[in-house]
Amino acid sequence: MSLIDKALEANQAYAKTYDRKLGARPTPKIAVVTCMDPRLSDLPEILGMPQADLDVIRTGGPAVTDDVLGELIVSNRVLGTTEIMLLNHTGCGFTTFTDEEMNAKLSASTGDASPAPMRFFSYSDPEEHTREQIEKVRSHPWIAKDVPVRGFIFDVETGLIREVGVLQRSAT
Repeated sequence: MSLIDKALEANQAYAKTYDRKLGARPTPKIAVVTCMDPRLSDLPEILGMPQADLDVIRTGGPAVTDDVLGELIVSNRVLGTTEIMLLNHTGCGFTTFTDEEMNAKLSASTGDASPAPMRFFSYSDPEEHTREQIEKVRSHPWIAKDVPVRGFIFDVETGLIREVGVLQRSAT
């Protein structure tokens, strides 16, 4: 049996005890942009918040793409989240290659270079990446200026998160 078939079978059991109240419109309090890495899957436990309070946006890297910005705008302006948390992590797979390397590798291994150059949003420095993502969110005109936008790095070795400070620009 495939993993998808097992998941479908498990869903049948889940649906028998499903709380229909969960079908109500969500009212999360915080939007969390985090990596697709499965080590960050238990956010309610990691952050000590109920699942219902979290609007989780998962993306590779985690990169704040135009799609992610759109999701954050809806989260804030439609769902009513009042804070934005960007949660990167140590040991991210997106630090193990460059976009150029991935394009070359996939073009060679598949024999088809037509999709290249694709953007994979690889990066090398988690702190700098977090600062760039904060700036990208903070600078969007449709993200309310009174909404806190803060960035963190989850340490996959210890389970602790630490805040990444935003560098102050000098006034010249």
